[in-house]
Amino acid sequence: MQRTIALVRKKGSLENVELIAETLPEPAENEVQIEVHSIGFNFADLFAIQGLYSATPEGAFVPGLEYSGVVLAAGKKVKNVKKKDKIMGVTRFGGYASHLNIDSRYVFKLPSKWSFDQGAGFLVQGLTAYYALVALGNLQKGQTVLIHSAAGGVGILANRVAKKFGAYTIGTIGSPSKLDLLKKEGYDRQIVRSDRFKKDLRESLDGRDLNLVLECIGGNIFQESYEVMAPMGRMIVYGAADLMGGSSSVNWPRLAYKYLSRPKLDPMAMVSDNKAVMGFNLIWLYDKVETLTKNLLGLVKLNLAPPFIGKTFRFEEIHQALKYFQSGNSIGKVVLKVKS
Repeated sequence: MQRTIALVRKKGSLENVELIAETLPEPAENEVQIEVHSIGFNFADLFAIQGLYSATPEGAFVPGLEYSGVVLAAGKKVKNVKKKDKIMGVTRFGGYASHLNIDSRYVFKLPSKWSFDQGAGFLVQGLTAYYALVALGNLQKGQTVLIHSAAGGVGILANRVAKKFGAYTIGTIGSPSKLDLLKKEGYDRQIVRSDRFKKDLRESLDGRDLNLVLECIGGNIFQESYEVMAPMGRMIVYGAADLMGGSSSVNWPRLAYKYLSRPKLDPMAMVSDNKAVMGFNLIWLYDKVETLTKNLLGLVKLNLAPPFIGKTFRFEEIHQALKYFQSGNSIGKVVLKVKS
């Protein structure tokens, strides 16, 4: 079968993504062959393309961690899905493709009332939110949770998960234009990040303890969030948007300055403060299928509303889509539509 892939021959610039055709072999006995309909964007894609993500494969590679589509064929050992099933799935890179072969353990049936776009926007960011809050954060009823990048795909789903647990949520955003979405999503308080962030955060807490922080910004926002966090609080770090520049290629002097001036914590001071910081990378879960499935089942049991899709692009518009996603102007999930 002929397929189209978005290939990165050389890391370093978003401009290096090239749509090419190649032949896809028949699926192995434990694989399914998928006709991809929609592809979900994640910040890890941008970091991988620019060569800033340590988990990225060596040499040329195809980005992409999640997708949705239809099963075209199934290997003889596949039991969980069959031909013509509508599915959503995760992959350790390789998702930017019109068709793909994937181990059936990483494929799940699409909820009956969900669109392909919604399916492509759920697994990676939903699992990120759930694993951070529940598995690592030990989220409890009545706790206060600070969610950075609150209008993004992870942020929206994290708020929905936290609300299922009866938490008080504070969301931060980089632009006032996203305030209405946060109010609609049910955040208790909203903060537009600025140089008075620490003061705004204390005012938003209004005497409450800050128990849990979902951190993906870095820099001063990381530092000030940690300082305001209450004793026995937990900060879960899953990204560093502060390192992402605004150009297609990496600005190495800027990146070096950001990296060298990043906040640093003294372990002994952390003991004295009685605070915890945990970092995680969802790619790690990919090889831990039982853990991944267990957390996915926990996420599904919450019966969340389908993901909010902020903007879609055609597969051929991939460069435009990547630039838009990088800009920080997006809300919700950004999706590539491979098949209408």
